[in-house]
Parts: sequence; structure tokens; C-alpha cells
Amino acid sequence: MKEVKPPKRPLAYYYGIVLLIIILFNIIGTPLMMREQVTEVRYSTFMKAIENQKIDEVQIEDNRIVFTEKDKNKVYETGIVEDPDLTQRLYDSGARFSKEIENTMSPLLSGLLSILLPLVIFIALGQYMSRKLTQQMGGKNALSFGMGKSNAKLYVQSTKGIRFSDVAGEDEAKENLAEIVDYLHDPDKYTEVGATMPRGVLLVGPPGTGKTMLAKAVAGESGVPFFSISGSEFVEMFVGMGASKVRDLFKQAKEKAPCIVFIDEIDAIGKKRNGNISGNDEREQTLNQLLTEMDGFDDNTGVIILAATNQPDSLDPALTRPGRFDRRVPVELPDLAGREAILKVHAKKIKMEGKIDFHAIARMASGASGAELANIINEAALRAVRNGRNAVIQEDLEESIEVVIAGYQKKNTVLSEHEKQVVAYHETGHALVAAMQSHSAPVQKITIIPRTSGALGYTMQVDQGDKYLLSKEEIENKIATFTGGRAAEEVVFGEITTGAANDIEQATKLARAMITRYGMSDQFDMVALETVNNQYLGGDTSLVCSADTQKEIDRRVVELVKQQHEKARKILEENREKLDQLAKVLYENETITGDEFMEILDEGSDGE
Repeated sequence: MKEVKPPKRPLAYYYGIVLLIIILFNIIGTPLMMREQVTEVRYSTFMKAIENQKIDEVQIEDNRIVFTEKDKNKVYETGIVEDPDLTQRLYDSGARFSKEIENTMSPLLSGLLSILLPLVIFIALGQYMSRKLTQQMGGKNALSFGMGKSNAKLYVQSTKGIRFSDVAGEDEAKENLAEIVDYLHDPDKYTEVGATMPRGVLLVGPPGTGKTMLAKAVAGESGVPFFSISGSEFVEMFVGMGASKVRDLFKQAKEKAPCIVFIDEIDAIGKKRNGNISGNDEREQTLNQLLTEMDGFDDNTGVIILAATNQPDSLDPALTRPGRFDRRVPVELPDLAGREAILKVHAKKIKMEGKIDFHAIARMASGASGAELANIINEAALRAVRNGRNAVIQEDLEESIEVVIAGYQKKNTVLSEHEKQVVAYHETGHALVAAMQSHSAPVQKITIIPRTSGALGYTMQVDQGDKYLLSKEEIENKIATFTGGRAAEEVVFGEITTGAANDIEQATKLARAMITRYGMSDQFDMVALETVNNQYLGGDTSLVCSADTQKEIDRRVVELVKQQHEKARKILEENREKLDQLAKVLYENETITGDEFMEILDEGSDGE
């Protein structure tokens, strides 16, 4: 159904209104203003003022005399009287005077010129601006001052463009998108079989995983124009402008076909409609126009729509159905091999020295996105410059991981002797509990150097490879490790501190997930009691159960954490000598590597 617009009034209508305003102003406004400013007096008053030499300036006109006095700011006027000696008396009084030159133009013609001249200038200026806007904004969109015109950025083919070789760690996504590239290169191969390419490809994944870079790589490999726009750029203050931008964008795309249109953060306009029909929702109108345009494509227009989002669950079903976005390409966090490949890609841009173990760095950066890995490389280069070196070494990369995880070292923070000792035992407690349990990740590093994130120290554990499944025992061991720091404080000092705040939060989160999501509770069995929202944006959870069940969940969470806390305390009590020995070394050196930790831990066992 076509949009019906009210007929536009002709331009002469608006010019007529302006003309009427100017005429009324000249007829009514100007005399009123002049009447308020000029005071009328008798000619005798004028003569007395001359005799008393009070006149400052006199203007003699055809039908009146206008004058001002020296001590007053008012303007006076009087009528013309036959007075041959007036000029001499004015001269003798010291007044300044002049006579208005007679206007040979008729009053009617003078009045018409005073009205028509401003109008002609106004019309000429309006026509000039209208032509300029029409040339710059394309005809019918000129009067909207560009608000309905798409401001998508157009990237053309470049020899220095991004290619698939510049994107690492996302092999599955590149394999999916390679088919799009092949279609743009040779569409006849697909049409002969009767196959059609997806009209839309939706890239979903956490922030920083390279969705935008993958879209640019598709354009770079295809060698076709690439339109890029953010979803938020469609939304305007005026209703209908967003829909107009969508129409303009697709019009440009069809003219440049074959091409790629990339809409970043499409969830800004593509969120589910709530069914509320009251009022004009600008975002909903924009979404409706986008749906219409995607349905209106011919089968072989050569326009491919790529979109990226990290909230796929919030998108409208009409947008994600087959025929619009036919294909969903997950762009997940890279695995161990992917992280190593990403580090090597970004490392090509900086100067390195010595043997760099990218595999070890990739293991330490478990769970990092592509953007975070790029930041790690950059932080390493910055550290090398700060230390007066012109190349990056292995130590720079390892320290940069700690900077990304925990922040920079706070060199100005000075702990008291007692606080430093408490932190040393706290971190040693974490490491010792982890080492004394099976199925725990090896300890990589222990430090009690305060960081800008607020941590007074931390224990780093690094798995040998990626783990995709965790058993019940492994999760319980993780909870016990989190409670190891508080347990060490209790065993050694008999008191507790605020240093375990983050440990408590992590332990509680794991224990609750075991019961509500992983089905690791005998009472609830395989019943989902909690749902995950926005899995790519932190994964906030919400309970879906009754109040009585929530109460029972809380009871079991407390019971589980308490049980693992007791286990950690028992481990430390049984290994009190090792706890003291390790804490003493950590207190003195402030940092212990994983190898040093295991060497101290194995000393007693070798002797036995």
C-alpha cells in the first residue's frame, strides 16, 4: 500500500504571506514607531528654543521641521511657517541645521519600491537556497535538509583493503562468508543450478570478536562497493525520517549493485515490536520499512545485506525469518589456536626481539576476544617504549596480559607489614588449595603487587588447553579454590578481612549455576530454574520458579559453598607448613612464578 501524502501548497502561497506581512508593517507599524519617537510642538516653542540657544540639530523638510535640544534626547517636530530670517537665527544660535533634498519621485512609487525591493531580494535568496539544496540532496529530499537522506559511508575497492587473511581465529565464520564472496564473483554458477544466495546474513557474537572486520573482509575479497551504516543512524527526531533513510540507502545500493550493505548494531532498529499500536513509533516505522525493502529485492539484484548484533534474542522474528536474514553466522570468542593466530596477525605490526612464545600467551589470555588480544599486543609495545627498548620481548607480553586482566601496578600504594602478610597468606591459600586438588588448572603466577583494578594481589591459573565441559567435581574444586583465601586468613590469623569480596561473589555465582542451570542438584534434578538473558553481553540471569523454590535454592547454595569452604580450610590445616613456607617467600619476593611455586611445594615430598 503506497504512502498517501497531503498535497503541498505552492511556493507563491508562502511568498504571498510574507508580502502581506511587509505591507502591514509599512502601513501600520512604521507610523506607530515614528509617532512614539517624535513629539509635536508649536512653532513658538521652536522659536523660543532658538533664542535661548537650546537647539542642537535641525532638519528642515518639505512639510515639517524636526529638531532636538541640547539637554534632552527627545526628538521634536513642528509645522512650516513663512520665516525668511530663520536661517540667520539658527546660524547665530550655533545650531546645526540642514534642508532635506526634495524627492522627485512620487510618493506612490516610493512606497511601492520600499515594499517590493525587500520582497524581490527575499524571493531571489529563497530560490537560490532551494536550487542549492536540490542539487546537494537530490530533488524531493531537499526541503527536509537532508534528514531523510541516508548517510551510509561508501567504501570502494582498495588495494589496501581488509582481506580474509587479515582476520584470524574465526575460520568457521570465514568459511560461511566465503560462499557469499564466490557468489558475487560468479553468480551464474549458482543461478544455473537454481540456487539463490541468502538475502541477508546476520553476524552474531560478543563485542570485540571482529564482526565488522569480517564484513569489510567480505567486501575486500569481493571487490565490490561496501555501504556501512549503524542502526542508530536511522533513528531521527522527526517521524518518518528513519524510514526515508532506509529507502534512500536501498536505492543507492541497487544503483551500485553488485554491492554489500552492512548495518552494524541492527538491534537499535530491529528489536521486537511490543504490539502497542498507539502513537507513531519512529523506530517501529523504520523497522517496517526495512522489512519491506528486504522483501522487495529481486532474486538477482546482487545486493547482499550483512548485519551485526550482540543481542540476537531481542530481534523481531519478522526480521530473522527466512527470506530476509536467511543465514546466521556465529562469531564466537576464539579458541586457543584462534587466539594464537590472532596474536600473530597483530604482532606483524610491531617490532619484536628474541623468541616469542605465542602459544603460552594465548593460554594465559583464555576467554579474550580479538579486540582484547589486539590491546594486549599494543600494551606490550607501550611497555617496551616505557622501559627504553625499541622492541617487544616475551616479558612485555606477559605483563600486558596482567594489565588487561587486573590493571596497571599501583606503585604508590604502600601496605602495612600486617596487611602485606595477610595478602600473602590469602593468595597462597588460593594457590595451595588449587594445587592440592585434582582436575584443577596449574598455577601460573602468584603476586601481591596491588593493581589499579582494586586487587591487592591475585593468583593466575592457566589450563593447558581450552575446556568446553566441566564436571561437577571440577566446579566444586573451583568453588573450594575461591574460598581458599578466606580459609587461609582464618587458619593463620583467626580473623577475616574484606579481601575475599570478589571470591565470595564468584563462588556464589558458580554454586547457584550448578543448582539452577546445570542440573547438579539431587533434589531438583534436570529442571531449569534460571534463564540466561543477553548471553553475549554478560549473561545476566533471572529465576523462573516460585518463591518457595527460590528459598530452597538459597539454602542449597549456602550449604554448597559452606561445604567447599570447610574442605579448603581442612586442606590448609593439613599443609600448614607449606602454607607458611610459600607465604614467606611470596612476602619477600612479592611475585612467584608457577615453576617456583611447584618447586617449593615439591621440596618436602621429595625429602619424604
